Amino acid sequence: MSKLFRNIGSHVFLILLSLLIIIPVIWVFVNSVKSSADILLKPLSFPEKITFDNYVNAWNEAGLGIGFINSVIVTLITVTLIVIISAMAAYVLSRKKFRFRIAVQNTFLMGLMLPTFLAMAPLFLLMNDLGLVNSLPGLILVYIAYSLSFTIFMLIAFFNQIPDSLEEAAIIDGCGPFKVFWMVMFPLAKPGLISAAIFNFVGIWNEYILALILITDDELKTLPVKLANIMMVQQYHTDWGALYAGLVLSFIPVTLFYLLFQRRLIEGSTAGAVKE
Repeated sequence: MSKLFRNIGSHVFLILLSLLIIIPVIWVFVNSVKSSADILLKPLSFPEKITFDNYVNAWNEAGLGIGFINSVIVTLITVTLIVIISAMAAYVLSRKKFRFRIAVQNTFLMGLMLPTFLAMAPLFLLMNDLGLVNSLPGLILVYIAYSLSFTIFMLIAFFNQIPDSLEEAAIIDGCGPFKVFWMVMFPLAKPGLISAAIFNFVGIWNEYILALILITDDELKTLPVKLANIMMVQQYHTDWGALYAGLVLSFIPVTLFYLLFQRRLIEGSTAGAVKE
């Protein structure tokens, strides 16, 4: 009986938690297809007339279209490079024994301990000296640098989990170091690579501070910065519909990316937990 009550209690808790998350999302969707007048006068009601003009205004007039495209470019390139570079580094640190391996690992570990805010001023000065301020390649480079430490340590656990016998068999078959990595180890670490890609995708897609500091050209700003600009404009006029439409545009790619790879994410979350 006590077990039954515990199960009922846990299910009720999960249902309430799900509603707590889902209801605000539904509310944003509903308001994104309402006029600004309806949003202000009837904020909790369903729309009397569904309109998609808010999305048109958000995409064109508010400039979220170019911000969306910039975010897609920056996020896809950054995540791809992070996964490839981190996988190569994690493979070496996991499988190869060399003199300064621990020192290299500790160096990457220090990257996890450095707060982003402490590096803002020197980072801006460095990027300015390199001529990379106000450029998407410069922003991509900074995102890669900030994400490497976490991703490398995450992938080390997955490479540790792969049996040594598979690597040894590939070497016996005549595979060189590069072929062993790309043809054997890289595919076997796919659950971990997808997990790393999802975590980095979400973080980079929603990143605001670095994009705000390093990008000043309005045509190069990413979606989070563009959304913040709309928030500031709300002080002077009330195009709340465009704001809600922009919020929908901002979380649709992340949701789709997660839904496409959620099974791999669950596999990756447990695959590196133990070493067989």
